[in-house]
Amino acid sequence: MRYLPLQQADREAMLATVGAASIDELFVDVPQAARLAGPIEGLPMHAPEQVVERQLSRLARQNMAAGDGPFFLGCGAYRHHVPASVDHIIQRGEFLTSYTPYQPEIAQGTLQALFEFQTQVARLYGCEVANASMYDGSTACWEAIVMARRITRRGKAILSAGLHPHYVGVARTMARFTGDALDTADPTLAPETDAARLLDAIDDETSCVVVQYPDILGRIADLSELKEACRAKKALLIAVVTEPVALGAIRSPGEMGADIVVGEGQSIGVGLNFGGPYVGLFACAEQHVRQMPGRLAGETVDADGRRGFVLTLSTREQHIRREKATSNICTNSGLCALAFSAHMTLLGERGLRDLASLNHALAVEAAERLGRVPGVELVNDGFFNEFTLRLPKEARPVVRHMAERGILGGVSLGRLYPHASELANGLVVAVTETTGEGDVDALANALEEALA
Repeated sequence: MRYLPLQQADREAMLATVGAASIDELFVDVPQAARLAGPIEGLPMHAPEQVVERQLSRLARQNMAAGDGPFFLGCGAYRHHVPASVDHIIQRGEFLTSYTPYQPEIAQGTLQALFEFQTQVARLYGCEVANASMYDGSTACWEAIVMARRITRRGKAILSAGLHPHYVGVARTMARFTGDALDTADPTLAPETDAARLLDAIDDETSCVVVQYPDILGRIADLSELKEACRAKKALLIAVVTEPVALGAIRSPGEMGADIVVGEGQSIGVGLNFGGPYVGLFACAEQHVRQMPGRLAGETVDADGRRGFVLTLSTREQHIRREKATSNICTNSGLCALAFSAHMTLLGERGLRDLASLNHALAVEAAERLGRVPGVELVNDGFFNEFTLRLPKEARPVVRHMAERGILGGVSLGRLYPHASELANGLVVAVTETTGEGDVDALANALEEALA
C-alpha cells in the first residue's frame, strides 16, 4: 500500500526549494520512452490484499523461469546450481540483520565474513588484495577506470571491443561527469579479439586499458603482451570477469599482470533474480590499495593476543570527509557477498575446478552439436562455457521463435548492439552444469526449425 503523507502545498514547497517547476523535472535524465504515462496496466487502483495477490500471481505466471525449460542465456548473467545450504546460511539471523560494521569491536562475525570473502576473491583473481564487494560488475568496472585516473593522473581509458556493452554504457554515463575520454569499439564476429587495436591505441595519455576475460563473445586472450605494452606507457591494465567460474579452468588475470581485476560474482551463490541484486568483485595490486573504493576488513590481534578483525580501510563512510573519498560507494552488497562466500566455501578449490571442468565439457559438446545445424557456423573455437554462433539469418527472430517453444536459446547480438548490422546474425550461447540431458538436442532441433 502506498503511503502518501504529503499535501500539494508540501510538494510545491519542496519543489521550490530544489528549484524545480514540477515533479517531472526531477526525472529529465530518464529517457521519455522509459517513463510510464499512467498507472501500470492490469493492476487495480485499489483492492483488498487477497485480490491483489491473485492478480500479481496471474501476471507472474506469464514469465518463463530459468528452470522451466532448456536455458542457454549468458552474456554476464549465468544460471548455476546454488545449493540449498547457501540460502539456509544467509538467512540465519546473525547474518540477515547485520549491517555496516561502524563499531567493529561488536561486529566481529560480520567482519570475519567480509575478510573471508576478500580472501576468496583475491585468490580467485590472482591479486594481492580485494575489497568487501561493490554493487555489481558494471559499477565495479567504472570504479576501476576512475581509480586508474587517480593513480596515473590521466583521463583516457581504452575499452576493448569485447567488453560487455552494458558495462560500456555505465562507463559512458559516468564519464559525462568526470570528463574521462573513452576509446571504444564494437566487436566483430571473428575468432580473434581486438588485441591489436588495443596495442596500437596505448599512448602517453592512456590511464588504463579495460579487457573482458572471457569477453562478450566468449573469446579468451592471453593478457601478458597487453600488460607489457601498458607497463611501457605507465598505464594500468584492468581485467573484467563476468563469469567467475571460468577462473577454475583458465589462468587468473592477476597471474598475467593485471593491475586491477573486477567483475560480477553472481555466478557463485547468487541467483538470476530478474537482474539483481548482484555483487561486484574488486581486487588489485597491494601498491594501489589506498586508491581502492569501498571498504576493506583486515585481520589483527587484540590486547590479549587473540585473533580479531577490524575495518582497515573505509574510503567512503559517514565518519570521513566526502571530499577525501575515493568513491561514492558507501555500502556493499553484503548479503550477496555472504552468499558468494558460502557457496565458494562449500565448493572449495577442488570443487570449483571440477565445476569449471564440467561447464567446459558440456559447452564443447553443445558447440559441436550446434555446429552441425545446417547454415550455423561456430565463430570462436576457443572458449570456456560460452561461445558465439553465426546464423544464416538475423538472430533476434530466431531467439523469439525458440522462446515460443519453451527454449531460451541464447542472447542475440542484435539485442546488445542494435546499431551494428554486421552483428545481427550473432547468437551467444552459454552452457552450464544446469544443462540437462536432451536440452542441447532440443536447442539444436528448435534452431534448425527456426532457420528452415
